[in-house]
Amino acid sequence: MSQHAEIVVIGAGPGGYPAAFAAADHGKKVVLVNEETNPGGVCLQRGCIPSKALLHVAKLIHEAADAAEHGLTFGKPKIDLDKLRAFKNGVIGQLTGGIQSLCKARGVTLVQARATFANSNTLNLAKPDGSTEQLTFDKAVIATGSQPAMPPMFAIGDPRVMDSTGALALEDIPKKLLVIGGGYIGLEMGCVYAALGSEVTVVEALPVILAAADRDLVRPLQKRLETQFKAIHVNTKVLSLTASKAGIVAELQGEGVEPKQTFDRVLVSVGRKPNSKNLGLENTKVQIDEKGFIKIDRCCRTADPNILAIGDVAGEPMLAHKATREAKVAIEALVGEPAEFDNIAIPAVVFTDPELAWCGLTETEAKAQERDVKVIRFAWAASGRAQSLARTEGLTKLIVENKTERILGVGIVGVGAGELISEGVLAVETAAVARDLADSIHPHPTLSETLMEAAEAFIGQATHMYRPAR
Repeated sequence: MSQHAEIVVIGAGPGGYPAAFAAADHGKKVVLVNEETNPGGVCLQRGCIPSKALLHVAKLIHEAADAAEHGLTFGKPKIDLDKLRAFKNGVIGQLTGGIQSLCKARGVTLVQARATFANSNTLNLAKPDGSTEQLTFDKAVIATGSQPAMPPMFAIGDPRVMDSTGALALEDIPKKLLVIGGGYIGLEMGCVYAALGSEVTVVEALPVILAAADRDLVRPLQKRLETQFKAIHVNTKVLSLTASKAGIVAELQGEGVEPKQTFDRVLVSVGRKPNSKNLGLENTKVQIDEKGFIKIDRCCRTADPNILAIGDVAGEPMLAHKATREAKVAIEALVGEPAEFDNIAIPAVVFTDPELAWCGLTETEAKAQERDVKVIRFAWAASGRAQSLARTEGLTKLIVENKTERILGVGIVGVGAGELISEGVLAVETAAVARDLADSIHPHPTLSETLMEAAEAFIGQATHMYRPAR
């Protein structure tokens, strides 16, 4: 390994390795330092990718069961956990191998080590074999990501109490699973285990699940989840977890909720925290806020002129695609190109069934800001494609500014919402107006037509939806 790098990137997740690649593409001598054996970060190894592989299997199980209503009956699925784990791990292996190959192709030096700052131009690298060495650099990019939050009251030292990493290991299929937290991670993993045969109970301390999303988008999802899960308890607290021979005893507090229940496993999914500790940042000028996030400007620069930060460690939203975009901004700014993170439409996707996605301004935010907007909803019951899929519970909505007719926000719930939302992102990011969307020819029959027809409804009348004039 070279003893000096023009640019060193710490962390090889969805922020780190794109930053390293972008820097190499600009002709820089780059070292990518990763504490784990393989690159990819949490997203690839213990998050986005393995969870979506398992959710794909869950979707197949549900589609096979739903097919009976259309005259096609399959037998009860037989779950081979070893093969299922092998499928998931194979996906991870394929992608990590691809990143390693791209490192070689671009001339990026990939080093496995724990990196800590000695000062603003030097890193101490602790290798897996116990050896240490120093690496000097011109510029550094911190992309160390985040980890699941585990409140001390739930950390009882029993492997049956899992975080998202433990849940994705898929050690077994518990008969009864408690999910603490009604956010996207808890609901996604709840869907996986419910499909595989677990009796899933979700407990959320807030009055609603998926609190960041508009209620009309959550409603179709919650209705379907209520048929898959044993229970969804909101306004409910978990006061304690106690290990017993029979299982994990949870003490619950909520109206109409049985106060003591025993579960075979418990998934704690109450959020994530940034990996900003034990990096030696006190030896630099980098500043950290009260939540542990590294403070950055719109060019991803920290208070230390030699150090930048991107991704989960640098603030909300803690999303892989936000980290990847910040990687490009950071490197472009670093090499002197005019760049800053000015994106206004960072999409959020919940990969449940149905999927839920939104970008830009939500209806809730528009009301709170007293914005002069019109909210258009196009129910998928009027979509020929949704009817042919027998999945008419979906909804597409636009938040449109009345004066300018500019599309400020898009929300979608339904099959494939995660794929459909990108058109909404483009519309919001480019300041498209409703007529731009309405006059763009969409292929028929597709679910994407619901975006076009929602825009038509703002202008006048949608072809497949009629609203009498007031």
